Amino acid sequence: MITGELKSKVDKLWDAFWSGGISNPLEVIEQITYLLFIRRLDDLHTLQEKKANRLGGKIQDSVFPLTKEGDKLRWSRFKNFSPQDMFDVVSTKVFPFIKDLRGGVEHSTYSHHMRDARFTVPTAGLLAKVVELVDDIPMDDRDTKGDVYEYMLGKIATAGQNGQFRTPRHIIKLMVELVAPKPSDIICDPACGTAGFLVAASEYLNANHPEIRTDKKLMEHFHEKMFNGFDFDPTMLRIASMNMLLHGVENPNISYKDSLSEDHAGEEERYTLILANPPFAGSLDSETCATDLLQIVKTKKTELLFVALFLRLLKPGGRAAVIVPDGVVSNSSKVHKELRRTLVEDHKLEAIISVPSGVFKPYAGVSTAILVFTKTNSGGTNHVWFYDMQADGFSLDDKRVEQDSSKHGNNNIPDIVNRWQTFAGETKRTRIDQSFFVPKSEIEKSDYSLSISTYRELKHEGQDMEDPIEILKQLDKIEVRIQQELAELRELLV
Repeated sequence: MITGELKSKVDKLWDAFWSGGISNPLEVIEQITYLLFIRRLDDLHTLQEKKANRLGGKIQDSVFPLTKEGDKLRWSRFKNFSPQDMFDVVSTKVFPFIKDLRGGVEHSTYSHHMRDARFTVPTAGLLAKVVELVDDIPMDDRDTKGDVYEYMLGKIATAGQNGQFRTPRHIIKLMVELVAPKPSDIICDPACGTAGFLVAASEYLNANHPEIRTDKKLMEHFHEKMFNGFDFDPTMLRIASMNMLLHGVENPNISYKDSLSEDHAGEEERYTLILANPPFAGSLDSETCATDLLQIVKTKKTELLFVALFLRLLKPGGRAAVIVPDGVVSNSSKVHKELRRTLVEDHKLEAIISVPSGVFKPYAGVSTAILVFTKTNSGGTNHVWFYDMQADGFSLDDKRVEQDSSKHGNNNIPDIVNRWQTFAGETKRTRIDQSFFVPKSEIEKSDYSLSISTYRELKHEGQDMEDPIEILKQLDKIEVRIQQELAELRELLV
């Protein structure tokens, strides 16, 4: 966990950029990413030097040219230059070098994405200051490096801009624990943003499967093939690549792809696990959407097309934990029903976790659900587990103030994980409880509705009455659903 001292150092770095004229949080993290990458290159070169000295030979596959001019490109050298000399070297020499970097130890995802790097630090004084601050942040330990970068990414959200790129970390961690990644998995997030899901999966594996650090084949798989992410924003690709690197994954496949277009051709049935929170709103023109997705679900709505995409990308037996807007589980349109029927009848739908609308505030107030399912192509749904999450450890208003997580009323996440891992006790739960099973036959009779409000019952007379606030929350969800359906009807009438 990041310490107060480290937070203070990162805050000083962030404030230096803002006072120096760079106020876009995404641009700040991008420039810091470049500096961290340049610093890492020097660390790798230093390791090669030490190895060569130990063996009494020459440096093999050196990162920097073994010349006087090449030596100036190294972080450990230019950080001691005068501000103006440093600015001249970094802007005219170092950045062109990292953009053209090829081969050697850095022939990897992040070196590839750094080729589009743009140096936007405006003055020599600001560069000298931020280089000094970056140099003062310890980046030797994998956990520390990851925590520092996660803290910086968190500042994107708290700055009030570009927060839509980040799913709350505790929600990501919950979803990872639900699917419990294995060392043999091939994991994909087709809308990866800053790679939060992939990072959390790597942390879960490091914590629960230490064999990946000792078994050569598992280690190679972990660094080269396990983690795959797609996005069509080059800035996100660079940030995601650095995020993975600083969390100890050397060469993930972070690629430029428009996942809903034909770009995903060749990716079908390649993955055993999908973790994602794809874009909620919007629709595509039929001409730009991949034809194989339209065969699964005939719609232009992105949230439905992404669910179809997950089914295309997964291998038979592959699992998924994904976030979808409430309309996916409750909307009564023909295409929504058909997609839900597909999940229930053709695959194994395992869980629907209703998520309160405040979880994504202040960037979005839409109610959402977490779907957990396994692709089978042959059915397998016997019953579906429903959980009505009412609290996630933070206030559900725009401020999102942290609550006392030891109380169930403030944080349902530990209860969700515990009940998921000990399913046997759930069979005794009733529809007035916060979680319960619904048999497949009842879901069929309810026209494949996957909204928890379809099946949950209010407490009867003689029982403790349900909290009026919770009743109002249920009514709010019903109102949102009605508004969504009215909007769809208007769209059809236009």
